[in-house]
This record gives sequence, C-alpha cells and structure tokens, in this order.
Amino acid sequence: MSPTALPAVGPEHGHVTFLGAGPGDPGLLTLRAVEALANADVLVAEHEVLDVVRTHARPGVSVVTAETGPSSDPLPGTGTPHPTLVDGTSTTVEVPVVRDASHLVMEAARGGRRVVRAVSGDPGLDTYAAEEMLACAAAGVPFEVVPGVAAAVGVPAYAGVPLRDAQGADVRFVDARTASDRCWTEVGASDGTVVVSTTLDSVAAAAGELVSAGRKPDTPMTVTVAGTTTRQRTWTATLGTIAQTLKQAKVLPSPEGGRPVIAVVGERSAPAQRDQLAWFESKPLFGWKVLVPRTKEQAASLSDQLRSYGAVPHEVPTIAVEPPRTPQQMERAVKGLVTGRYEWIAFTSVNAVKAVREKFEEYGLDARAFAGIKVAAVGEQTAKALIAFGVKPDLVPSGEQSAAGLLEDWPPYDPVFDPIDRVFLPRADIATETLVAGLIELGWEVDDVTAYRTVRASPPPAETREAIKGGGFDAVLFTSSSTVRNLVGIAGKPHNVTVIACIGPATAKTAEEHGLRVDVMAPEPSVHKLAEALADFGLRRRAAALEAGDPVTRPSERRPGSRRRRAT
Repeated sequence: MSPTALPAVGPEHGHVTFLGAGPGDPGLLTLRAVEALANADVLVAEHEVLDVVRTHARPGVSVVTAETGPSSDPLPGTGTPHPTLVDGTSTTVEVPVVRDASHLVMEAARGGRRVVRAVSGDPGLDTYAAEEMLACAAAGVPFEVVPGVAAAVGVPAYAGVPLRDAQGADVRFVDARTASDRCWTEVGASDGTVVVSTTLDSVAAAAGELVSAGRKPDTPMTVTVAGTTTRQRTWTATLGTIAQTLKQAKVLPSPEGGRPVIAVVGERSAPAQRDQLAWFESKPLFGWKVLVPRTKEQAASLSDQLRSYGAVPHEVPTIAVEPPRTPQQMERAVKGLVTGRYEWIAFTSVNAVKAVREKFEEYGLDARAFAGIKVAAVGEQTAKALIAFGVKPDLVPSGEQSAAGLLEDWPPYDPVFDPIDRVFLPRADIATETLVAGLIELGWEVDDVTAYRTVRASPPPAETREAIKGGGFDAVLFTSSSTVRNLVGIAGKPHNVTVIACIGPATAKTAEEHGLRVDVMAPEPSVHKLAEALADFGLRRRAAALEAGDPVTRPSERRPGSRRRRAT
C-alpha cells in the first residue's frame, strides 16, 4: 500500500485522484496509478488514455470520457473538457453533456465516491487539471495527485534521444501552440536542448521560429509521432530541412497533420547518436501486426511475448473448447483418481488441465486429490498450468515438447515397482493416438478419456477477415494443423505478403496444402520458440534493409505480389 493512500472516504465528501496516464504505453502507468484505478468508483478519462486506464479499473466502475475541446484542437489537454458517458453499471453519476469536467468530478465525488480523473501525460502539465484541483479545494473535496510520465520526457526516451549528457546542457520545454515571442527568443538564444510539443503540420513553423530566434539551420532535430506506442515513428533532420524531410517521406501534406508530435532540437538528437540509441523502434517486430489464431486462454502468454518484440498481436480464436457430449466417462475417471485406480495421469494440453480442474471443483476436490499419483505434462505450458493448480509434474519431456518426446522419457511398466498398471489420459476428442499406442507398447493400460471437445470458432468480424485476405497483417502464427484449417475456414486465406510462421513440419505441410508459402518454422515445437523464430526473421529482414540502404518497412507495407524469399 502506498504511503499516500487515504483512509476510507466519508459519506459527504468523496475523494478525487488526478492521475497521469503517461504518453501512451500502458506499461508506463505507475504502481500507485494502478492501485488508485482498482479502487475507483468513477473513472473520468480523456479519450486518448481511456483504453490505457480502464483495464485496471474494477468491474462496475462508471466510466466517463472527458473529450478535450472541439475536434479541431490539435493537442490533447488544450481544449475545454466535455464529458460523455461511455458506460456505467451504477446510477450514481449523471452526465449533462454541457458541463465541464470539473463540475462532473465534483458531482461524482459527492456522496463518498472515489473518483479518478485520468489525463494524458502528467497532471502537472495538463492545461485544465490545475483548475479542477482548485475547484476541489474550494469545495473541500480531498484530492491527491499521482504523477505520470510526461510526453515531453517519455517520448524522447523511446525515440532514443537523451535530453542531457555529461556536459549537462540546459533543457527547455516549449508548447508551440501557446509559446510567446519572448519564449522563442529565449530558447533561440540558448544552446541547450529544446523539446517542442507541437503538431505534425506545425513542425516546420516551429523550426522556423527557432531559426529566426538565432538557432543555426543545421541544428539537428528529431520529430516523433505516436510516441511510446507501436505506431511510433521518428524522422531525423535539421531545423532547415525538416519540412523537406516530411514532404519526401510523404507524411505531409496529410489529413492527419493535426496529430501531436514531440520534436527535440539540439546536438543530442543527432542522427549518429540516435542510430545507436533507438532501442524501441529497432525491436525485431516493431509495429508488426501479428495474427495469433488460438483460443483466447492459450493466446495470452504468446501475445505478451510478441509485444516484447514490439509487435501488435491480434488474437483470433479459431477453436472453441466445449465439454464432452457424454460426461459420464470423465466423471468415472476423476472418481478413479480418488479411489486409487491410477498410477499415472498424463496431461497433453492446458485445456486438459482446465477440464480436470473444473471437474475437481464440481466435486469439491483440490490438488490434494493427486496425492500418491504420478503426474506427467507434455510441455512447459501444460506444466505451468498444473503448477498454477498446485500440482508439480513428475515428468516433463527433456527433449521435444510433444507426445513423442513424452514417450521417450516415460518409464516402462514394472510390476515390481509399479503397484498399479493404469494411466488416466484426459484429452481432446480429436487427439492423435500416438501417446496411447506408445504407452500400451511400454506395458501400461490406458483409460483414454475425452475431457473436452474442440469445435471451430465463429468467424471474426468483417474488418478482421478483410485484413487477413487483403494483406493487413504482417505475420500469422500457426501453432497446429487445425489452426491452419480453421482460420482459412472461418476467415479466408492470408494474403501472399503476410509472413507465415509454423510451429513444425506437420503444420507447415498443412499450410502449404492450403496454398500458403511458409517463411518461418520453429526449431522445436514450442509456441515460444515459434515467436522467437519470427523475431529472428524480423531482425534479419531489418538488417538486410539497412545494409542495402533501404527503408525498414513492415511486410504489409510491401506492394501486393512482391516476391519474398523463404527464411532459412
């Protein structure tokens, strides 16, 4: 618990937390921010940070967006906030659209409710947060401030542009929209680093102001849009060439010229230095939109790994898991676990663990029911699911993470050392017979039980289907032959510019049978090794582009029909 946490609020006055949501990356929320969001009764958030903060809010919270200014306002937080009710399961908040955010916050706080007012960046740099704080103070409503990472600081860090070094030059922060002539004169006369908050179509004008105020036209300058997100893009130029650079990059003119950007002016933004320090945009899959066609539960850890490589994972379930049509066989097997019928139980998937766990809970059992029974898991993910259940597997394949790998390590039945010769094998209805046949060959009796059924999932939304067939995805990960068949069946065949990554030879063969060209194959049948292999492919692709002097692009940015070489 944070030392700034307040005790329970009284019935007459609630409590308001002014919270900085950072510049865009959800991972930049502070621990204190997450704690405050988890305790909020009402969440008032700017539209651009709503998705960042609402993930940490508790179920049932009333959510209100505070749109800032008219739609023409180029910078977030610079216009009058207009609240709009997004959702809310309680009736504690009424939101007259004409009222500004300060009135909304005050009303929500009355009656003992905890309100979180989330703004982009840091509250101390938000145009209207101070006014809202003063309104709370005047009304006697207690409040606190949870600082956030300011865009003017966080974005340069993600762009690989340090603001200070050993020489310790001054750093000046300028909001180009509100900067006075005196402000431009002062920063123009300085030789320190200048961080300018502006918009894409106003960058050249800001550069002109600095040159007019005394800065040399050849002073290095970087411009970053969508900073700290996987849409981030940075251009390096000088004060005198930035307009031409953006024009040549076909960034301007553009209908999106009003997008906010952070520009850094000074020697620390020099191209040679940024090439070494641009850690974020140089991630192997930076900005790649990767399709993950698995069940939602299975996709979570894989998506987290892809994000660590800079990718934007898009989970599309291709199969749904349902109980067996006749549950009696599963019920008898679970009862047999308790009565000592089995020497071993072998789990071949996370879904098998889930099915047995649910049946245990139905009978009021827990992990203690596995006492005296040896437990095998086909791979690392299945083992992790068992450990989360409170069961440590006795056997996990030391080599290949598959049924064949499990059989290589499985001991043959020995009537001297094994009092019981029976194995319980809960699995899917469409599982192969490899493990059953192998166990029988080793002398074991096997109760092969259908623990769950796998059925084809419903088709994804039309927008996703169009992106799959039209080349909107940069890569797709196939983790089994069934994911290939099911994805093509419910959504269509991925476009030829999409990188196809398969978990093993059998899956690759199925992909090729469906007319897909396989670019990446995992060195071993593991979803995490598959993600690593795709990241290696992206890294080699990036290095080849840089070596050739070509711009680094994503596969989806290629022209349709362009040829691709198979990865080795």
